[in-house]
Amino acid sequence: MAIASDTTHLKSSYDPSKNYTVPLIVVTSLFFLWALGGKMNDILIPHLKKALDLTDFQSSLVQSAFFAGYFFAAIPAGWVMKKVGYKNGILIGLGIAIVGACLFYPAASTRVYPFFLSALCIMACGFCFLEVAANPYVSILGDPKGASSRLNLAQGFNSLGATITPFIGAQVILSGVEKSDSDLAFMSPFDLENYKIFEADRVKMPYLIIAGIFLLIAVIIFVTKLPEVKEAGLSEEGANKAKPQSPFSVFRFKHLALGVLAIFMYVGAQEGVASFIIRFMQHLQIEGVTEKMAANFIVFHWGSFMVGRFVGAWLLQKFDPAKMLAVYAIVAIGLVSAAMLTSGMVAVWCVVALGFFNSIQFATIFTLSLKNLGMYTKDGSTFLVMAIVGAAIIPALMGYISTVQNIQIAFIIPAACYVYVLFYALKGSKTRELTLAD
Repeated sequence: MAIASDTTHLKSSYDPSKNYTVPLIVVTSLFFLWALGGKMNDILIPHLKKALDLTDFQSSLVQSAFFAGYFFAAIPAGWVMKKVGYKNGILIGLGIAIVGACLFYPAASTRVYPFFLSALCIMACGFCFLEVAANPYVSILGDPKGASSRLNLAQGFNSLGATITPFIGAQVILSGVEKSDSDLAFMSPFDLENYKIFEADRVKMPYLIIAGIFLLIAVIIFVTKLPEVKEAGLSEEGANKAKPQSPFSVFRFKHLALGVLAIFMYVGAQEGVASFIIRFMQHLQIEGVTEKMAANFIVFHWGSFMVGRFVGAWLLQKFDPAKMLAVYAIVAIGLVSAAMLTSGMVAVWCVVALGFFNSIQFATIFTLSLKNLGMYTKDGSTFLVMAIVGAAIIPALMGYISTVQNIQIAFIIPAACYVYVLFYALKGSKTRELTLAD
């Protein structure tokens, strides 16, 4: 997902006579890249479940490991950007992501699940660096009046990546060989071992290719001249009035504190639903639906998300964001409830449609949470980014419930998350301005 960054304190020496097209294309490619790596998890979860004989709870730890990387890297990434600059920070992020992607090869060779989880966490740390840097870069690459438009366009490429990645992943990772528990029980130890090796090895080449793409982009960025991004300091009057504050002082803004929890809940619900679409369809036992066919519905889910993002951007120009968020949350609650209570393709299409109503929630919660923060905006942004760790916890909780009950019942967790988002839209997002005396 593309993180909305605080660009209030950023400035560049914009020159109308210069052409920023090439730098903009290069940096925008990063938005596609972290979708390519991150949304592959939706395919990786059912695949590793089969290849390593995992429970639903164990397979859900794929998302836990991945989004834990965002949590741990958010503050270090901001610190690194300040020390070495945004361009070098991007290169460091790409380097970390390359290491993580390459580690899939030995992980597949050993078939040690914690090895896979470590590779995912390292790769996600690299993506966090890219997200912290890429958003402000896109914002300053051109006329400041078009900053919002450029950022939305770049995030559209993130949605495009999220839409096509599950389709690509299904073709190159999922073997299409599906064996029931009884089939596995009748296999000889030799045949069973070869089957597991065959399945595990299918992740090697895709992640080596991903590492190669990251390396190519790193080389291109290294040789591309990118404009410098500078921090805009406080005015002299503001500097004299401001007093040193702990980053945690930002939680005096109630709407920000509640917004951090809303991001935690929403991202957890979003990733939890997408992670278990294949498993959800397997549970429904729809006749003739294979795992590869089920993977297509992940594509449909993220495709509806992409369409919803563009439609939502237009609607948000006409309607109040908090009210829009409330409407989308209500529909999301209804769709998740229907997915739990119905069966067959009706339940599946409810999950697909949920992507559309997820589309505006992250960005809307993010912007509502940062409203009226003033000099605390950057601290607020940091904690909102860290709240993405919800995607490390909510899917795992769903996986646990699925293991002891079933995945359809586990959808009660995202339903509860959307209820909280509704509360935030109606009540929690209301703001008040603090004075320096607060």
